[in-house]
Amino acid sequence: MAIVLYHHPFSRAANVVWMLEEVGAPYELRFVDIMKGEQKKPDILALNRMGKLPVLVDDGTVVTESAAIAMYLGDRYSYGKLAPKVDDPLRGTYFRWTFFAPSVIEPGSAAKGGKWEFREGAAGWGNHEAMLGAIDSALEKGPFLLGENFSMADVVFGGTLRAMRLFNMLELKPSVSDYVERVISRPAFKRADEKNAAIRAEHGMDKK
Repeated sequence: MAIVLYHHPFSRAANVVWMLEEVGAPYELRFVDIMKGEQKKPDILALNRMGKLPVLVDDGTVVTESAAIAMYLGDRYSYGKLAPKVDDPLRGTYFRWTFFAPSVIEPGSAAKGGKWEFREGAAGWGNHEAMLGAIDSALEKGPFLLGENFSMADVVFGGTLRAMRLFNMLELKPSVSDYVERVISRPAFKRADEKNAAIRAEHGMDKK
């Protein structure tokens, strides 16, 4: 049975298409019109009570949250390649930066852009400058998060940085921008980008 991804190209599901292209597993994209609120319909809520995308269903297993989907696909379909094995010392680093992206980069950038008022010690994403320093430190051993080896962590981390840059939510240093360009030059990203673009065109989303 093929993997089914409940998808909209203007949601985080767009990055999951990249994950699926990286692992090379067969999949089906099932369009959910979030502009019409279809993610709140009973069939989607039955899979994800949050009423959000992405939702991935793999032979009856339901996975939500993009970082969790990345970990799942890496372990199930690319174990030892895009996902370090459990006895690999790099696996800790792999988890660290995969979850840093949605836990720190996304909310930290939103907080900065929205001028949120919060007590730093009470917020999981902490200080904005510290976050930027952490991003730099993650890439010190480059060219990827695990050194020479590209992994699913780069799809999540690099994809998040690309989105933050695209929406002007984060100003990236040249070295970090170079990293983003490096990861999105991969053939799997380009295939995913073409699929997302085709769906946007099919549904008239690129019309002004």
